[in-house]
Amino acid sequence: MNEGRTLRGMSTVIFWAEDLDAATKWYTELVGIEPYFRRPGYVEFRIGDYQHELGIIDNRYAPAKSGASPSGVVVYWHVDDVTATYEKLLQMGAQPHEKPQDRGAGFITATVIDPFGNILGIMYNPHYLEILDAQKQA
Repeated sequence: MNEGRTLRGMSTVIFWAEDLDAATKWYTELVGIEPYFRRPGYVEFRIGDYQHELGIIDNRYAPAKSGASPSGVVVYWHVDDVTATYEKLLQMGAQPHEKPQDRGAGFITATVIDPFGNILGIMYNPHYLEILDAQKQA
């Protein structure tokens, strides 16, 4: 059925926070819902059209040799208006990382550093909308 498919889809994105309570409040305000799952040192939200998981883990559980500054992979979350969302994030206390950029063919990206040191990517992605429309019509 899924032979040959190693990566089947994004399951959970994890961010780290020194102050888990503050991060939980900040992301609750951003995504507009409370976490659906809580454990000591961890919270998780289900968000978006596909109920992707966004987890936040207390820094004390970070793997050894984790960097203290933002780096690594950037996950871009689809948004309908990159500029408006970017401005909202800045108003909420995020720091600019990469201002909105037109990447051509309808793709627009931006990144911020959340108040907890994580890179948060936002993107207008026409392919995302095409797939969403195709699934609604199926």
